[in-house]
Amino acid sequence: MMFRSIQWKFITIYFLLVFMAMVIVGVFILQQFEEYHLGVVSGNLERVARNTVLPDLSKINGLDANQNEVQSMIKNWQIALSDEISVVNTDFKIIASSNDSLIGKNVLDIVDEHLLLDGRAGRMAEGRDFVTNQTTGEVTPVKNIIFPIEDANRKIQGILYFRSDLGNIYTTLENSKDILIEATALALFITVVLGFFIARSVTEPITDVTVKAAKMAKGDFDQVVEVKSDDEIGQLASMFNYLTEKLKDTLSEISSEKSKMETILNYMADGLIAVNMQGHVIHANPSAMKMLNLSKHELICDSYDDLIRNLNESLTLDYLSENNPDWEGSEIIRINDSIYQANYAPFKDEKDEKAGIVMVLQDITERQKLDNMRKEFVANVSHELKTPLTSIKSYTETLLDGALENKEMAEQFLKVVDSEADRMTRLVRDLLQLSSLDYKQVKWNKKDYDLVKIVKNSVMKVEMTAKNKSQTLEYISQEDSMPGYFDSDRIEQVILNIVSNAIKYTPEEGQIKVFLECKENQGIIRVVDNGMGIPKEDIPRLFERFYRVDKARSREMGGTGLGLSIARQIVEAHNGSIRIDSEYGEGTEVIIQLPLEEKVV
Repeated sequence: MMFRSIQWKFITIYFLLVFMAMVIVGVFILQQFEEYHLGVVSGNLERVARNTVLPDLSKINGLDANQNEVQSMIKNWQIALSDEISVVNTDFKIIASSNDSLIGKNVLDIVDEHLLLDGRAGRMAEGRDFVTNQTTGEVTPVKNIIFPIEDANRKIQGILYFRSDLGNIYTTLENSKDILIEATALALFITVVLGFFIARSVTEPITDVTVKAAKMAKGDFDQVVEVKSDDEIGQLASMFNYLTEKLKDTLSEISSEKSKMETILNYMADGLIAVNMQGHVIHANPSAMKMLNLSKHELICDSYDDLIRNLNESLTLDYLSENNPDWEGSEIIRINDSIYQANYAPFKDEKDEKAGIVMVLQDITERQKLDNMRKEFVANVSHELKTPLTSIKSYTETLLDGALENKEMAEQFLKVVDSEADRMTRLVRDLLQLSSLDYKQVKWNKKDYDLVKIVKNSVMKVEMTAKNKSQTLEYISQEDSMPGYFDSDRIEQVILNIVSNAIKYTPEEGQIKVFLECKENQGIIRVVDNGMGIPKEDIPRLFERFYRVDKARSREMGGTGLGLSIARQIVEAHNGSIRIDSEYGEGTEVIIQLPLEEKVV
């Protein structure tokens, strides 16, 4: 774990560099030191041999014959030299030596044979060896140097053998080695300490950046690194701070856009579903879940194909893969009484390959209803016009065929034609009024007016009609005055329509009551009858154009089927509302609410 830190890697590198440098320098110094001292020993012995010993020995003619003289000369030389000197004849026998124990011995037992052969061949040779002290058992390194001994005729008559004790030199080398080891250890200790602080000065900013980057990864972007220098580390810290600011700005923009997109998707009226290539739903907004009646658990646990197959198999990925390579199109989904149009298209990844599909669900239930109502409206208008036209055509043809001669019959037929013409006139008039209301082309004549007066006048106008059916029409109100801002003619038209309908669909001797009251600055008109009533299933459609509960009976009574549609539009144009409550066989109640707002001049 320790060496995963860049700080310890720095220290280790510094340590190894210094260690290797010290080892190389130490080995080089010790090697040169050893070579130098060995060279000094060799140079001194060679100088003594060539300047002093060899010239004296070359004057002796026959070393074996003058063994005592040679031994005497060696004793004299030993006074000036601390090194061991021996003279060897050509048979490798030591004939004289500064070490009396060696005299008479075979030098082959002491010195390397190759050195002796070089010396007998007339060449100087040298080498190193180890001598064991017989008393102490201590092993001492020595330097062996061989010189050929020539006579006056330059003939080899023996070998001069020097043995120099190297113990002091190697003792000095060992001491030097200890000094170098101690110096290396001290240098390494200083290197580790300095390396720690140097590495820390490098790694501390990096560690700071790392810690703050980890906090940024967790979502905390309020991180600033202190810039302490202008070097690469300082530039890294400055760039980190710059990156943080840019990242905050970018994430803020992304978050804002994401929030906007999520708000749009969550609150859009259309449903949206995104599916990946593996068949998993990766997004579905609340509208889509509501339309398809799906829960979050189903979206997570079930595959898209399993969810959509029962609704429309043509929208499954399996079907699209086999039958629609473009993955673009539109399908209809029917769920209970709702109709949805599913428009779908593929979305692609960064390689421009299909990554899944996006499906938009539009609720076209109302649109379909409107289409159906429009078709029904056209059919109803055609039917409403066809019926009187057929009657007019039939009676006219009858008259032309000779019925004109019968004055009584002709007069009766012309009354029917006139009645049917009036019926067509009422129909066209109502259609024109509805068209004007739809396209807001009506010129309203609104002014301050008393609602009590409007209602009373309306009731008074239909009193005679109610009396003709032996019905009781009663106006009930505690209000003497109820001022407001109305188009009085249009409001009167609405009340007349409602009260007239009550009279029409209430049997003889029935009761019709018109209530008027003021509540929360609203004028509330209630028309209550005890007539035939309306089935519950028909109530939601009463304000549709040409809709009749009992079509045949309504037509016989002269109704166009447009009165309630016109009434609702007039009331809504006055910011009011109209609704119908009814129980079949028990009567009907129509409630009109109009705000009592006077125009501010």
